[in-house]
Amino acid sequence: MNYRHSFHAGNSADVVKHSLLIALVRALQLKQGALTLIDTHAGCGLYDLGGDEAQRTGEATQGVLQAFADPNPLLNDYRAAVQAVNVGPEPHLYPGSPRILAQLLRPQDFLILNEKHPEDARSLRRVMRDTSAAVHERDAYELWLALLPPRTARGVVVVDPPYEQPDERARITATLAAAYRKWAHGVTVIWYPLKDRATHWRWKERLRELAIPKMLWVEHWLYDSDQPGMYNGAGLYIVNPPYAFTQAMPLMLEGLRAALAPEGHSGEIASGWVSG
Repeated sequence: MNYRHSFHAGNSADVVKHSLLIALVRALQLKQGALTLIDTHAGCGLYDLGGDEAQRTGEATQGVLQAFADPNPLLNDYRAAVQAVNVGPEPHLYPGSPRILAQLLRPQDFLILNEKHPEDARSLRRVMRDTSAAVHERDAYELWLALLPPRTARGVVVVDPPYEQPDERARITATLAAAYRKWAHGVTVIWYPLKDRATHWRWKERLRELAIPKMLWVEHWLYDSDQPGMYNGAGLYIVNPPYAFTQAMPLMLEGLRAALAPEGHSGEIASGWVSG
């Protein structure tokens, strides 16, 4: 695997993903019952925005740094999560999903992280040693099924692969089908990049065939028209999103669109139900 998230940490996809993930977990925590949070592709957990990799792409400039410059109060929870790992007004470190989820834990909640690649797993253990998180080093899809149902009645599985393998979408689809049979009321969040509309629509059709009643899609398109052969944005599939989250989501999506629109573009964020 050649992908390293350190090149892309804090980009627009991270801003959308982490803003919505925070809102989703907080919506679930409106009930006192314990949650188990599982991250199947956890990565390193913390990234240096001043490092060579991040500086080489400069993607944080159009992501977290734009979000910090935007005054919209709907992004306050996201900015606070990033600020929590930084000193000073401007972020120099970026928290991956593991550090963000750890910030959200209540005493009754559990956090389980998985990273298959040894170098990243070592970094993850070091970054998470001051938390209660359990860290695994296993195949993500095997772990996803092995941990279901979790010890708590409610929980969230976050699936965020690099999509470098040609069968990644097929593995997600097959594992989601099996996971839904084991834990039909669980919440699952699947991140995906938007590069080629045809590939994306074919995958959405495969997911529709699973006949999962409550599967939401959210897509953030950066540009007013597709840019062939390059990254055009990112999306999330969310199985069983809580009602409070879906009610608050439209205003947050509009705030994210406005904050992250590249110069000369208005951008677009859309959502709907896969079965619709």
